[in-house]
Amino acid sequence: MVTTSLKLPGELKRRAALAAETQGISPHAFMLNAIEQAATAAERRAGFVADALAAKEKLMATGKGYDADEVHAYLKARASGKQSDKPRAKTWRR
Repeated sequence: MVTTSLKLPGELKRRAALAAETQGISPHAFMLNAIEQAATAAERRAGFVADALAAKEKLMATGKGYDADEVHAYLKARASGKQSDKPRAKTWRR
């Protein structure tokens, strides 16, 4: 494990210590958990953005995409347990 120092404003340190105490953990454990959660969220967001950019690239290359209303209707039906045909990609570019 690598050691690092973290300078916190007094008020933030107090809030972190209070939250840690409420959870029954040390302030150190609380801060590690918070950093872990923030790193995981940043990684997920980066993956989401990468997937979106790849989808956009495919959309631009093929000229085909999905109608948003059809996708929403499909998802709504599936979420309520109903069978529904998957939407089909359509040419949107002429």
